[in-house]
Parts: sequence; C-alpha cells; structure tokens
Amino acid sequence: MKTLTELLAFWRDHLDKLGQQTLMHVALTAAALLLGVAVGVPLGIWLTRHRRWQGLVLGAAGVLQTVPSIALLGFLIPLLGIGAAPAILALLLYSLLPIIRNTVAGIESVDPAVVEAARGLGFTDGQVLRRVQLPLALPVLMAGIRTATVINVGVATLAAYVAAGGLGEFIFGGIALNNPAMILAGAVPAAALALAFDGGLGWLERQSARRLRAAGGALLLALPLLAAAYWLPRATGRLQAGFSPEFVGRADCLPGLTRTYHLRRLPSVVLAPALVYEAARDGHVDVIDGYSTDGRIRAYGLRVLQDDRHALPPYFAAPVLRPQLLRAHPELGPVFDQLSGQLSDSAMTTLNYQVDYLHREPRAVALGWLHRHGLYRAPRPLPPGAPVVRLGSKIFAEQYILIEMYAALIRGNTNLGVQTKTGLGGTTICFEALRGGKIDMYPEYTGTGLQVLLQPSAAVLDSLGGRPAAVYQYVRAQFARRYGLEWRAPLGFNNDYCLLMRQGQAGQLGIASISQLGRYLGR
Repeated sequence: MKTLTELLAFWRDHLDKLGQQTLMHVALTAAALLLGVAVGVPLGIWLTRHRRWQGLVLGAAGVLQTVPSIALLGFLIPLLGIGAAPAILALLLYSLLPIIRNTVAGIESVDPAVVEAARGLGFTDGQVLRRVQLPLALPVLMAGIRTATVINVGVATLAAYVAAGGLGEFIFGGIALNNPAMILAGAVPAAALALAFDGGLGWLERQSARRLRAAGGALLLALPLLAAAYWLPRATGRLQAGFSPEFVGRADCLPGLTRTYHLRRLPSVVLAPALVYEAARDGHVDVIDGYSTDGRIRAYGLRVLQDDRHALPPYFAAPVLRPQLLRAHPELGPVFDQLSGQLSDSAMTTLNYQVDYLHREPRAVALGWLHRHGLYRAPRPLPPGAPVVRLGSKIFAEQYILIEMYAALIRGNTNLGVQTKTGLGGTTICFEALRGGKIDMYPEYTGTGLQVLLQPSAAVLDSLGGRPAAVYQYVRAQFARRYGLEWRAPLGFNNDYCLLMRQGQAGQLGIASISQLGRYLGR
C-alpha cells in the first residue's frame, strides 16, 4: 500500500515528464515496428521463393536476437551517435526474427491445392500472393508482428541508455537510486503499452484490408509529430549534457548542482554510465558526469570542472562487509586493513587509466601495484574443503581493480579460498547481495552509502557539512545499526562525482568551474 501511494505521488509530481517519456516510447516502438514490417515481410516472402536461403537468413536473424541489448546499442553508437537512430535500428534488428519466421510459416501453410486453383483461374504470381496467400497467411503473420511489438516495447526501455528517451529513464533511475516507486513509474506504463499495442494489432487483424491500409497511413503521419515532440525539447541551449541515471536522480548530484549553480538552462539526456565518456569524447554531448579518479579523464582529454561551492559530498572508498565474516575468520581484518590509507587520488587515477585506456587486465594492474608496494605474497596452497570468501564489485574498472587487490591479499595471507563476483551492476544490486549473504564484501563509497542507501534528512546532511571524517563516522554507525554491516577504514582516495567537458571546448569558452558553466548558460 505504501509503494502504491508513493507511485501515485511520483506520477503526480512528474506528470509532464511521464507524458513525454510515454510519447517517445510509443514513437520508438512504432517506428521500429513499421521498419520491421517493411523489411521483414518482403524478406519472408522472398524466402518462400528462394528456400535455399531460409536457413542462412533465419539463422542470422536468430543470432541478432541473442545479442544483449545494451551491447548492441553500445556497438551502434560509434556508427550512429546517440539518440533515436541507434535505438530504432536495434529495435528493428530484434523484430526481424518473429516477423520473417511467421511470414514464411504463414505463406507456406497455405494449402497448395488452393494456390493451384487460383493459378487455374488465370491468376499471376503477384495476384496469387496478394489475393490468396497473404490473406490466408495473415493470422500467422500478424502473430509474428504482435510478438515483435511486445518484445520491442520491453527492449525500448533500454533506449534511455543511449539518450533516446522513453520510460526506461524512470526504470534505470529507480534502480540506481534504490527507489521502487520510480522503477514502477516506468515499468507499469511500459507493461500497459505492451498490452495496448498487442490489443490494437489484434483489432487490426480482424479488420478489412482497406482499414488496415488506412491505419498504417495514419501511423505514418503520426510519426513526424512524435519525432517533433522528442526533438524540440532537445533543440534548445548552446550546450548539451549527457548524464547517467543515478546522477540525474540523486539529490546530491544534478538536483543539488542545479540549485547551487543555477544550471536550469542546461538541456540534458540520459546515458548509460558506460557510455557517457565516449559520448563526450566523440562530441555527441558537451557536459557529462563522471568520477574524479576515472582514467578516461586523462585518456579522452577531458577537464574536471571545479566544484567551487562544494556542493558535492565526499566519496571515500572503503570495504563494506558482513561482520559474520570476521567472526568466522578474524585473520581477515588485518588483511583488509592493508589497503587502508594506501591509495591516493592520483594513484587510483593512474591505475584506472591503465585499465580504461591501455586496456590492461584489472588483475595484472592490481598485482603490479601490490608488488611495487611490497604487499604481494604468493598464494598459499589451499587445504581440502577450505572456506571461500565471496567478493563482489560494481560494474566499472576501479571496482574490478580493488577486488583483485583484496583477492590477492586474501590468497597470500590466509588459508581461505576466494570467489570474485564482478560486474554486479549498480549500488543497489551490490548492497542487496551483501545483505542477502550472496557476497561477503564489496568496496563502497561514503557519499553513496550516505545519499543512496541511508538517505538522511536535510538536517542531518547539513550537520555533516560534507566533512569526510563526519560522513564516514555517520555512515559507519548507521550501517551497523540499520543493516548489521561493517565499514572498514577508507582506502585513502576520494572518487567524488564531478562535471566534465572536453579540454579544448572548455578552454575556448573559458569554463574551468561549475560556477563559470552556470554563468555561461545564463548569458
């Protein structure tokens, strides 16, 4: 009941954005559907006349169906940039298999005797296709189109990761922020759209050919209007920003910066965290969010804009673990503490650079650092049935490096086995895995623990004042009290959120701080 109340309140507070996202979701799905029909149906018809190609074409379409959606979108960005184009192409590729397969199956299911009778009446091949085969195959063909449409409504949520809009903006923002109401705010309308599309296509299936053509024409005329509704809000402003879902939704990130620095004239789109740096480097956006120790800042020639009003809280990294782990294996406490205070901002940036830009394996980078600092020891032989410590990480290079460091320290200093579960996703996934006993430890950041997981009142935030020691002590005490989890001492570096621009553009515009960005936007 509480979640329902929060969902209704969220919809009420974000009604305009909900309408815009729903409209764009419909536009993406409709455009991909029309293109899928335009490509898939003729191709399916061609395959019924050239059967030797069926295995190859249907096999290729099946392979496309198995490619992970976010991977396909990431591959298309260098070719098409960000926005609707890569999203529509990805949806088109996902729609081909059911449309082509059902077109082939529908036409080949027509009774050969009926086809021969039509030829006996003097029908040409084209007339047989239009007047006999397609009408009789229509139920099977429409089933393929309806399947493709329902799939595309779901996959279209990922379009938010490439700045194409849609209901995925709410979903991924909610996941990043551990906000069930926000997740449902996008998921429920997406499910309703899937049902509406399926029902509408079912109704069209029962109509005459003349009505089918009229409906298709109306949809074609509506698409330019939907496209205009999408592009016009993005056509304003001299600079374009691309932000990750978590940065957009967190109170201490974009909302806080907007209030502090008056950034309301900065139009922004939502991008997958893994794509924001590439989008800035390639010139698709001008301002992005990032992390101050990210190696791609140096690699891509980006400038960190100074947070001269100290609006962003500290983000010192530290291991978070289940106390049961230390009670069972007290020797792990000193092992975890070997990294405490040992990694500076510049050291972590250099390590990230080696992985993000030089494409070195995180394990090799981690072991190299341990060797240089005299912390590496060869792994001990494990006794039979040795207990296993499960280490988790989020899905970016820095976390992979830290996990490999801890894994090497455990193997070299204890008689315990290690299992690493890297790339678990965002904060919520790692945190819930830790609470649920699926992992025993993962590296977290004080600012993330404060703002995303604890979500204290404004009065508490004001009392902490962004002081690193005060934030750490508060987070440590509250995690122990609320969740029964323990924070060890910080590692030494502060990987805080920041705004980034390309060096050349920032220099040309005279922007070195967020205040200067705000003044530039206000001109």
